[in-house]
Amino acid sequence: MIELICAATCSTCRKAVALLNEKGIEHRYREYTREPLSETEIRDVLRKLGLRPRDVLRKNDLGFTGDTPDDELIAAMTRHPTLLQRPIGVAGDRAVVGRPPERLLELAK
Repeated sequence: MIELICAATCSTCRKAVALLNEKGIEHRYREYTREPLSETEIRDVLRKLGLRPRDVLRKNDLGFTGDTPDDELIAAMTRHPTLLQRPIGVAGDRAVVGRPPERLLELAK
């Protein structure tokens, strides 16, 4: 099963849900503005992605840049979930950023 970390207001997230439904891939939808990730969960997702916080930072939000220290970015993502790119799919010890949504299909293999 894929945990899909999404925002209902995001068109790419809606496309991701439609794609998974179309392919019959079981998933759990997590509206991350209503059910935010903890700092531990963010660190775990980053480890599974093999990325640093700046790699999944939505740079247009709150004025953060890639120069901000990792710990500060993770703390900010905990307080302001919309800083995190979306959608993110997590399955077991793997994760992908679903941009484009077809990348999520990698988790179904």
